[in-house]
Amino acid sequence: MTQPSIATSEALFAQAQKTIPGGVNSPVRAFRSVGGTPRFFAKAQGPYLWDADGNRYVDTICSWGPAIVGHAHPEVIDAVQQAAEGGLSFGAPTRGEVELAEWVRDHLPSMEMMRLTSSGTEATMSAIRVARGYTGRNKIVKFEGCYHGHVDSLLVKAGSGLLTFGNPTSAGVPESFAAETLVLNYNDIDGVKACFTAHGRDIAAVIVEPIAGNMNLVRPVPGFLETLRAQCTQAGAVLIFDEVMTGFRVGAQGVQGLTGITPDMTTLGKVIGGGMPLGAFGGRKEIMQMVAPLGPVYQAGTLSGNPVAVAAGLATLKIVSQPKFFETLTQITQDCMQGLVKAARAAGIENFSADSVGGMFGIYFSKSLPKTLDDVTASDREMFSRFFHAMLDRGVYLAPSAYEAGFLSIQHQGEPLEMLQEAAEASFQKILAH
Repeated sequence: MTQPSIATSEALFAQAQKTIPGGVNSPVRAFRSVGGTPRFFAKAQGPYLWDADGNRYVDTICSWGPAIVGHAHPEVIDAVQQAAEGGLSFGAPTRGEVELAEWVRDHLPSMEMMRLTSSGTEATMSAIRVARGYTGRNKIVKFEGCYHGHVDSLLVKAGSGLLTFGNPTSAGVPESFAAETLVLNYNDIDGVKACFTAHGRDIAAVIVEPIAGNMNLVRPVPGFLETLRAQCTQAGAVLIFDEVMTGFRVGAQGVQGLTGITPDMTTLGKVIGGGMPLGAFGGRKEIMQMVAPLGPVYQAGTLSGNPVAVAAGLATLKIVSQPKFFETLTQITQDCMQGLVKAARAAGIENFSADSVGGMFGIYFSKSLPKTLDDVTASDREMFSRFFHAMLDRGVYLAPSAYEAGFLSIQHQGEPLEMLQEAAEASFQKILAH
């Protein structure tokens, strides 16, 4: 096959590296894990992306989750345009932010009160501060492979982009910050119990991706989330579900709706902004009343509750509230994963597996689904890189890292899935021949 021209992306990447570290504004975009030149995109519509050279791709990232209704959905675009005509930012309260908060509360009852932010990182950072203020304790428990934004105290054996470079921590984080963070293995029930036995009186909060997505998609094993809930309740610690990625992406009530496990606090992002910068943190009323101006925990943001971002989020959430939305999205994603596994087996590749929850998925060059970070890192990364480029050449844009989950939209029915399947069949054959 003739490879598409990427001359414009190459030129833009060379230009970008002169003024932007690594030529990108988020590390995983640099293609360092898979090699090659990152694509610079110019347009998105429905399930497709177009790069600066005019090449079209089936998008399996969906802006890392937010584009759940498809790119540039007319109802979302219309809401943004109307909001923008009224002004881009006021630095003051608006009706829209109240409506968004009420919508979230009605669909996630655990979030009795909440505060809007401009990003998921802001949301997790603030939730941890509130948990510490509420409990009067300092230590935070997190899990290896889970990523909660670039918060100093949480960049300890972090997941996501840092894993891509094989670097378990970040420079610039003082040891004193890291000392207050206890890092456990994801899905290690005995480890959780032992940690609480040793440190329970000092633990302010446990923060967890209830379905991990930043070390690729990893489900919680039976009993893991239940153990977190029980141990936090017993010790008086705050259980924080980081649903920045999974909130309104895996189901109508996130992971807490799928599992029936209620956290004390929740952080949200991505889908609730509909593609615009928006996040939120919230939880039980007695905890959230610690936040200024009601309480002593300070948190603020000039662009928090930005009217344009709120309009995009509300429009998106109204669409995902439609009957059968998540049933349809779940089926689309399951069909896609089953097709990939079938194509791998047809090519004679046994060292491949795939999983999905709602509109979120993971592909792994390993025989079985991972349960821990060690399982993920043991998969064949070189094989993934070859598969990534083979798919890219055939018009499918995968996450440029073996350690990232993928996302589909409600617009991926029909032709996009057919294109993805055909590309996979040819790509598996190619990498096997290699």
